[in-house]
Amino acid sequence: MYTILAPLDNDVDRATNQREFISELPSDPADVRIVLTHILEAAEREAPESMQRPDRVQTVKDVKADLEAEGYDVDVVEASTPPAEGILDLTNEVDSDLVVMGGRKRSPAGKALFGSVTQSVILDSEVPVVVAGDESRE
Repeated sequence: MYTILAPLDNDVDRATNQREFISELPSDPADVRIVLTHILEAAEREAPESMQRPDRVQTVKDVKADLEAEGYDVDVVEASTPPAEGILDLTNEVDSDLVVMGGRKRSPAGKALFGSVTQSVILDSEVPVVVAGDESRE
């Protein structure tokens, strides 16, 4: 089984881009396991402990529901902090074959640099990393 790790943040557009990238891969959903994660931000960590779960985050719930409707096996797991290290650790823990990160719109000068988490994952990952962006944006 091919395993894809998709770390999601709270941005709906980025999460949608990640889901669309996964959905458009030339594979049978029955042969792919998707692992979604969300690293809790400071404000989310101040919520009651029972609420501090990645499966309670709206982008995670939406992407999970959409991918399951398409026939994918989807798990939601918690990653540790700091974010880049948590994602890299989780890549190994779930035996991921691919990491699908969400991209942000950047200025022409900023396109040379990714966000610090994305850049760290790209540079330090032992598996391929895709940055899913919105092709309609310039």
